[in-house]
Amino acid sequence: MSDSNIQEVVKQKYGEAARRAASGGTACCGGGGELSGCDPITRNLYDDAEKAALPDKAVAASLGCGNPTALAKLQPGEIVLDLGSGGGIDVILSAKRVGPTGMAYGLDTTDEMLALARENQKKAGIENVEFLKGAIENVPLPDNSVDVIISNCVINLSGDKDRVLREAFRVLKPGGRFAISDVVVRGEVPVNVRKSMELWVGCIAGALEENEYREKLARAGFASIDVEPTRVYKIEEAREFLEAAGLDAAAVGPQIEGKFISAFVRATKPTSAAACCGPTCCS
Repeated sequence: MSDSNIQEVVKQKYGEAARRAASGGTACCGGGGELSGCDPITRNLYDDAEKAALPDKAVAASLGCGNPTALAKLQPGEIVLDLGSGGGIDVILSAKRVGPTGMAYGLDTTDEMLALARENQKKAGIENVEFLKGAIENVPLPDNSVDVIISNCVINLSGDKDRVLREAFRVLKPGGRFAISDVVVRGEVPVNVRKSMELWVGCIAGALEENEYREKLARAGFASIDVEPTRVYKIEEAREFLEAAGLDAAAVGPQIEGKFISAFVRATKPTSAAACCGPTCCS
């Protein structure tokens, strides 16, 4: 599938998800359940206090695999960018954490999600937020303008992850932090099984193998790279989906057990990056 086709499929899926959430349903790309219905992918990511402070539609539109706002340790006054902000849940939480002296940007390519996010922002009464339309491969912000980049299970959807990471590096200030949640694969997995598992975990194939993720971050110029598992997906959780896809869950279980994870991916832009001639010279 070409990059343009991937982007179109993502737009369609997330546009449909936004419409369901806006109409009072759940946003899961896979159907029913609680908190966006992607059980067990999106359940229990946000604590009760966080959910209580958010509009219901922001919670319903959550399609992530982690809680990057909690893991990123945001500080008052920081400028945050959420790549693929969806219904705005992580942007609103970030805005609360950085306070009125800080700023939270949300970037999304889907008109329906942007409309829902702005509605949720208004309901939450948060002013230090701006939602931008654009692709994560081409961020509409200037160089060295952001303290922290977060993202919640979105980079795995991109057909050009190298460009996404280069753009993240570009807009971060020297010393800035890359702190995202994403789906990551550990080790080799048969192609047909991997494709089915990625569809189950992330709605569309595209998760990077852990070492490949590290290599791409380093090539983009990042340092202090770390991949920390936050959830390991078990064969029992995916059994029904795999069998519906025509796979023998008992047979493929040993091939995938412990290999598909949600992870918190951290990296920093070196403080010397301002004097760098380009992304690759800092790696």
